[in-house]
This record gives sequence, structure tokens and C-alpha cells, in this order.
Amino acid sequence: MTYKYSICHPEKEDIEYLNSPLSKNEVLEVAKNYPWIDKLKLLNSLNPKDIHYNPSIDFICIENGKSFCLTANYDSDQKLEFSLWYNRPKKIKVLFGILGEKGQMVVDDIWSVSFEKSLKYLKYFVNENYSLIEELYKG
Repeated sequence: MTYKYSICHPEKEDIEYLNSPLSKNEVLEVAKNYPWIDKLKLLNSLNPKDIHYNPSIDFICIENGKSFCLTANYDSDQKLEFSLWYNRPKKIKVLFGILGEKGQMVVDDIWSVSFEKSLKYLKYFVNENYSLIEELYKG
């Protein structure tokens, strides 16, 4: 599988799209080496009217369209934490199942996740262990 990604910068209104294909190992390196703390410090230094996003990276699988996003924040002790956003196809019942089911993309999110745990779930994503990610959201 190959991936592309986008970055939301706190100080920029436009999202940065990086469409050069990445391998799964490159995805993990981008997430590990991204300056999360520096971006959060920048966010905290900005005038609120100049803030556009929390620091985020959204990785999209080119082959199947699924995506996994990490969004940084500080917890109440000013430690790095993340919200995780998983966009995937899911069967949805139409009119409580009366009209059957249809497939559509849905986004599941979870908040207050440590950096280490976030990287673990990103690794599940790039290794196509989607059921392990879905277990996180059933939680």
C-alpha cells in the first residue's frame, strides 16, 4: 500500500497537501519526526483570531481511500496527547434497516490518546490491521 498525506498548520488557513506516494515505513517516520511540540507552542503563541487548526497530519491510503488522522493537543498537565480520526467505509442501515444497507465513508474519533498509543494505532493502519483500530472505537 502507498499513502499520501496532508498537514494542518496552526498559522496557515490552507491545508498543505503532499501527494508524493509514501511507503508505510515513511508514514511512520513522518508521524514520529513531526515537530508536534513546536507546533503546539506556536499555536499557543498565536492570537486566537490567527489560529486555523490544531497541528494535524492526515494519512490517506491511495489504494482504498481509508484515512487515519492524528491531531495534537495538550492534556490538563500540558503533556502531548492526540485525537485520532479514522475514516473508512461502513455499512449503514437505511431507515432502520427497512431499506437495507448501503456503504458510505464514516469517521470515528477518539480523544486523549498518548503519543505512543497513537503511533501504535497508526502502525495498525499502515499494516492494514483495520479491525484492531475499530476495536479502539468500540471501547
